[in-house]
This record gives sequence, structure tokens and C-alpha cells, in this order.
Amino acid sequence: MKVVFLDRDGVINIYPGEGRYVNKWGEFSFIPGSIEGIRKLNEKGFKVFVVSNQAGVAKGLYTFKDLLYINKKMTGVLKKQGAFLEGIHYCIHQEGQECSCRKPKTGLLQRALKESKTNPRISFLVGDSLKDIKTAVNFGAKSILVLSGKEKIANRNKWDVEPDYIFDNLLVAAYYICSHYG
Repeated sequence: MKVVFLDRDGVINIYPGEGRYVNKWGEFSFIPGSIEGIRKLNEKGFKVFVVSNQAGVAKGLYTFKDLLYINKKMTGVLKKQGAFLEGIHYCIHQEGQECSCRKPKTGLLQRALKESKTNPRISFLVGDSLKDIKTAVNFGAKSILVLSGKEKIANRNKWDVEPDYIFDNLLVAAYYICSHYG
């Protein structure tokens, strides 16, 4: 089985900015090509999961119900366009709260595999932050940084971890994954 874990903000939808959150569906905008990227991965037999830190819930910026509604709307749009997620897993804790799920810890990825009874022979984590890359390293997945969100290539000399691959966005990453591992 082949698995791709995706961060949400900055990978699937437009990154809202440092310290900001997508609080409601009206603030959610798909990054051009992200739906097609997920569909391509599906077509090549990859199980696709979303793994996302969503501390805005713990900070009281939006409710758990709001998060579930955003997820429902997102998966509905994906489904209408032939793209599917195996599952969505999120950490609602703030940094500093003790939990096993907040990236760069690997609890979200482990939960995703356990709940879907999946044992991947190869896995990727596609993210827009160094936390995502560290999560991939900690889990033993291939790490892909996309430049459609938080991190910028101009800051590369300040990075404390190096991704396996760097691409402009999820669509380009998906084409690479599918052509080399699909």
C-alpha cells in the first residue's frame, strides 16, 4: 500500500498567514491544482490522508463543530471533482500542551494508519512548513516541502531540516510522486 499524508493549510487550501487560521468555510480557498493533485494520487492507487494541526480550536478562535463543517465542505468539493481522502486527522491542541498528536510528533499519522488498517510500503508527507518535514523524518516517510504556503525557498539557509524534495505546489508534487512511485 502507498500512502500520502497531506497538511491542509498551505498545501490544499491557501495559507491564511502566520498566526491566522481558516475559521469558517467562507475563508477556505483551494490552491489551484490541489484538487487535481489529490485526484492524480487517487488514480495511481495512493491512499491520501490529511494530517493537520488546528490549534485555533484550543485558542477559541473557532469551534470543533466549525472544523468538522470545513472538513465536510472540503471533502464534498473534492468528491464532486473525483478526488477522495481516506481520512482527515487533526490536532486541536496548542503548542506547549502535552499531547502525542501535534506535529512534529507522529501521533496523527499513526492514528490514520491504525484507523484505516493500512500498512504502507512507502509513505510521503507533503507539507508547507518545517514542522511537516520534521514529522516526516520522525515517522520515516519521504518528506516533500511545497512552496505554496508558509516556507519560502529564500529562507533555506535558515532551515534546521532539509526536505527530501521541494516543489512549487501539491499538483507538481503529485505528478512527481506518481511518475516515480506510482
